[in-house]
Amino acid sequence: MDRHRPPVLAEVDLSQRLSRAEEADQLRAAQVRLAQLRLQLGGMLGDGRLGPPVTFVFEGWDAAGKGGAIKRLVGRLDPRHFRVAQYAAPTPDELRHHWLSRFWPQLPGWGGMAVYDRSWYGRVLVERVEGFAKPDEWRRAYGEIRDFEHALVDDGMIFIKNWIHISSEQQLKRFKSREHDTLRSYKLTDEDWRNREKWDMYEEAIDDMFRKTSTSFAPWDVIPGENKRFARVAVVTTAIERIESGMRREGMDPLPAI
Repeated sequence: MDRHRPPVLAEVDLSQRLSRAEEADQLRAAQVRLAQLRLQLGGMLGDGRLGPPVTFVFEGWDAAGKGGAIKRLVGRLDPRHFRVAQYAAPTPDELRHHWLSRFWPQLPGWGGMAVYDRSWYGRVLVERVEGFAKPDEWRRAYGEIRDFEHALVDDGMIFIKNWIHISSEQQLKRFKSREHDTLRSYKLTDEDWRNREKWDMYEEAIDDMFRKTSTSFAPWDVIPGENKRFARVAVVTTAIERIESGMRREGMDPLPAI
């Protein structure tokens, strides 16, 4: 039995903060360590062996800061050594196939790393809440996701699944800031405003997602995002912890930090 305790949104401490100086110092050190691990996984440091594949999954509230967190995550990495895959609504052709099939092509192999900006979890979030998936479809999806991730972990995959959490009040503040910023207003859509009206429905769906898909082999990490500086550092430090643990699981000792 999987005794992993899933996170609960109501228990997340959103008060955590970092100053600009604290962010700069901690982020610099964490990015250097992550770059070192990435090179080792790719066989470019250490004994030359390829390490296990690493897949990041980023989900979170609209305006939670996923883009900024991903930017800091890969900021010190060679762009040839990772890929970022973004997902929106499935195309008509994708709808002809099993709903998970469109996510397979971007999965990394041994020595590789991929970052999913939105993912297969849309099935049990937006598709559930907005009615794009039938109840029997999204309810069945929890088991399909667990089996999908379990099969990949058994083959060596390291999953790092981040939910970036903010309050409804903070989201509204960021929406209004975007609304009046010429260079960021494109990020705010009518759909974003409509989704705010269903906050409680999404909150219920998120906790269900944690309860049914946060497992010992692919756990969810909830990143407090009320303070963007704290969130950006937390994303990178969490990545380091998960990667080092996954490397040891696969019999690969992480190199000492430089």
